[in-house]
Amino acid sequence: MNVGYLENRSRASSPGAEVLKVLPEGAAERVARFHKSLPGYRPTPLVALDALARRLGVARIWIKDENARFDLKAFKVLGASWAIARIVAERAGIDPENLTFDRAARAAAELDALTFATATDGNHGRAVAWTAQKLGSRAVVYLPAAASRDRLEAIRGFGAEAAVVDGNFDDAVRFAARQARKNDWILVQDTAWPGYETVPIAVMQGYTTLLSEAYRQMGKERPTHLFVQAGVGSLAASLMAYVARLPRISRPVFIVVEPSAAACFFRSAAAGDGAPHPVLGMHDTIMAGLACGDPSRIAWPILKRNADGFVACPDRVAIDGMRLLAEPAPGDPVVVSGESGAVTAGLVADLLGDAGLCDIARRMGLDSESRILVLSTEGDTDPGLYRR
Repeated sequence: MNVGYLENRSRASSPGAEVLKVLPEGAAERVARFHKSLPGYRPTPLVALDALARRLGVARIWIKDENARFDLKAFKVLGASWAIARIVAERAGIDPENLTFDRAARAAAELDALTFATATDGNHGRAVAWTAQKLGSRAVVYLPAAASRDRLEAIRGFGAEAAVVDGNFDDAVRFAARQARKNDWILVQDTAWPGYETVPIAVMQGYTTLLSEAYRQMGKERPTHLFVQAGVGSLAASLMAYVARLPRISRPVFIVVEPSAAACFFRSAAAGDGAPHPVLGMHDTIMAGLACGDPSRIAWPILKRNADGFVACPDRVAIDGMRLLAEPAPGDPVVVSGESGAVTAGLVADLLGDAGLCDIARRMGLDSESRILVLSTEGDTDPGLYRR
């Protein structure tokens, strides 16, 4: 199987200022308290795949199942809700240190009508629409040309205006930014560029609740390896920032996972010049949520400095993961995981089960003592594709 792997030879010995910029002291705790105030909040399951771990010859495999995140089937609402609540708090003059969803909702009701705009491959747009609807605000969402009808209608189902535009995801981001400037809307994007960093940083901070939940659910155990998906890189960089602040002895080996057709972080690492390198074109992959060619300018410095390795996966790996989780080893529970969500589980199974990939597994330090955490970042958010 054509899986590309690059060890990060430029990894630094300390987290760096980039980590502190995204995740200052106490930020993850403030975010987690806010999320607990969301209507219907509960931690998503941390599922132990013990039978799979025995079959693959490792100590533990856990999967964080984001299919159960509210009624959205994806983790993205963690970032969108925190970022939008912070925007509302700032406009209303509310101290964000003890922000709750109820306080944000009351403030939004007293402000002039707010419109939140974004571009999405599906999950982030649905999260923005959900949050805006809960706050009584308006959302306008743009999707790239390859977006499925199911994803478009799911966003509209939360009261947003949604439309498909020409081009790929990065083109949709640029279009949303232009429309926001033109109409005095508030852009809520999880990628960053010069002059647009405050909102993406808030989105990234929101994502850390995923990992803080998982660590509490593990009790005294800790993973030795963490595999995280990257599209624009905001999730991967936010979780990298979280673990980079742990004591060195507690840090897992951190592997960034991308589709081969949109592997902008893999490409940037391979270039070796320290600069981010985009992947142009239409990004022909089933992993719609990861089909992003422009690495976030906030995410890249964090991952360049701290990640242990970068992997580029063909679609076959995601399909393997979807089927593995839908029809698990006897004794393991079923996990409904979409194409972007299942790629990390598929990668782990392929690394440990395919003799042609054993050298990569060895270089990652995977062995019988490994305790592996993977993220199912979405459920069947595109039901038609999931069934196929």
